[in-house]
Amino acid sequence: MKRIYNFSAGPAILPEAVLKEAADEMLDYQGSGMSVMEMSHRSKIYQGIIDEAEKDLRTLLNIPSNYKVLFLQGGATTQFSMVPMNLMKHKVADYIITGQWATKAAEEAEKYVKVNRVASSEDKMFSYIPDVSNLNISEDADYVYMCDNNTIFGTKFKELPNTKGKVLVSDASSCFLSEPMDVTQYGIIFAGAQKNVGPAGTVIVIIREDLITKDLASYVPIMLRYDIHAENQSMYNTPPTYGIYLCGKVFKWLLNLGGLEAIYKINLEKANLLYDYLDQSKMFYGTVDKKSRSLMNVTFKSISEALDEKFIKEAKANGFDNLKGYRTVGGMRASIYNAMPIEGVRALVEFMKTFEKANEVSV
Repeated sequence: MKRIYNFSAGPAILPEAVLKEAADEMLDYQGSGMSVMEMSHRSKIYQGIIDEAEKDLRTLLNIPSNYKVLFLQGGATTQFSMVPMNLMKHKVADYIITGQWATKAAEEAEKYVKVNRVASSEDKMFSYIPDVSNLNISEDADYVYMCDNNTIFGTKFKELPNTKGKVLVSDASSCFLSEPMDVTQYGIIFAGAQKNVGPAGTVIVIIREDLITKDLASYVPIMLRYDIHAENQSMYNTPPTYGIYLCGKVFKWLLNLGGLEAIYKINLEKANLLYDYLDQSKMFYGTVDKKSRSLMNVTFKSISEALDEKFIKEAKANGFDNLKGYRTVGGMRASIYNAMPIEGVRALVEFMKTFEKANEVSV
């Protein structure tokens, strides 16, 4: 069976090597006589799986010992509530609004804290990252919030916000492990796995220990407390066991490639292939400011909605699927996460060239 080139924004493509290894272990994990799906999360063998996953993630990101790594459920959206619930002291937070997910996170946080929107790119349909070098940070802000890579609109922060000493919280879901990052610059990093790390159902939280407090018992639901999950090493209840297992295999795959420096070079080459074509095309064009372009989610349109629809239909028929843009944005979006081989991007560009030539009468 021939696999298609899957450009889905999430749940997204996984490395073939990981899928094949998981398939080989589906019925019998390393002589245990059972699948990882079936084994107790309290078993010695599963403890080894989750411990190994955390160790490899710490190696990939060089995570310091004063940060906890949590494997949780609820996806990144649950973190929209957990962050303000767990960090609020003055009940004030500053949010940088660069797309739909940052907007939703701010709206959710307003249930618990006063939210100040200190920067936004909504004025131009989130097509750029605003200047974050000298933000009007609130004196009593408990934290400053950002969404690092904006899946829907195809933008990415190139410089971290100047938080003026306040805790930085980042939703890194759609760029997590796509390039090196300095964990020490953040108080909390969280990422839904289904974009770039593993299957849907797992969220990874990296949190500095001093931000974990027990002063929450009277008002925060127990499953939404970082201290509970940290004390129980992500095992307070049954964690997303199979998702964590697959994330661990992706971590190994990345380490075998040479780590985050190596995958970043590959991702840069892939993105440049597609952006270079878009910049010279007479039919297609990128929809975001060049200085804010994402390496993971390339958003683009053609000269007409009719051509957009025709392109999406013909692309799917030729083995390029999930290229339709987000429903509120339109156009096209090619999500070229870590697992997308460079051959897939080359093939897409060649198809776009063929399509453009065949439809040049419409230009």
